[in-house]
Amino acid sequence: MLRRVLGRTLGFVGYAVQYGCIAHCAFEYIGEVVVCSGPSMEPTIVSHDIVFSERMSRHLYRIQKGDIVIAKSPLDPNMNICKRVIGLEGDKVCSRGPSDLFKSHTYVPKGHVWLEGDNLRNSSDSRSYGPVPYALIRGRVCLKVTGGVLMLY
Repeated sequence: MLRRVLGRTLGFVGYAVQYGCIAHCAFEYIGEVVVCSGPSMEPTIVSHDIVFSERMSRHLYRIQKGDIVIAKSPLDPNMNICKRVIGLEGDKVCSRGPSDLFKSHTYVPKGHVWLEGDNLRNSSDSRSYGPVPYALIRGRVCLKVTGGVLMLY
């Protein structure tokens, strides 16, 4: 009796560990589902929109200008941000904030990207904290669900 219960328990633990490893690899290397909050990407992505962020582009260095990405915040590593890629390494970008009178230009250093929200008047982005290291990018948004409608990016 004890042997049968112990055998079933160990079998269950073995399956749980296997499925946990598969789930970890899927979320780390394939992608993840993210619920967005905040106004920085409006009108493209609004609060409570659900997006799928694929991770293969990040690993293959296939992030391009215009892509929407999920990244770790350079100010708070416990928080993720959703922003549009405006510049890649070596690009010259206009770093003027929404309230600045004069334009200034910045070159994006090697290994970094320039990220901005679509809602420029209500976004904390590279205009305030500078270029973001490429290593902080978690994935590229490729699918959005809004009101039951799927939108591909």
